[in-house]
Amino acid sequence: MMPEQIQLLTQIMALEFTAVELNLYLDTHPEDQKALMDYNAIAQELALVKDRYSRRFGPISNFGSAPSQYPWAWVHEPWPWEVTF
Repeated sequence: MMPEQIQLLTQIMALEFTAVELNLYLDTHPEDQKALMDYNAIAQELALVKDRYSRRFGPISNFGSAPSQYPWAWVHEPWPWEVTF
């Protein structure tokens, strides 16, 4: 993997972790406007980083989150256990 690809994957994982944590917090604190603003900011940043990754390196998931080009490239990317950080 290229250094830029590893950097983007690391950023995606950190943003997803933060989004999940904020989601869990908001489940028990639904009136916390600051947490909701933080969640929305993280979700927006995550969408941008995932879009940047998929445009540069191909789809990040195969569930319709990004268009795919011909030929089908999903199977040519490293599997999660093949990535070394």
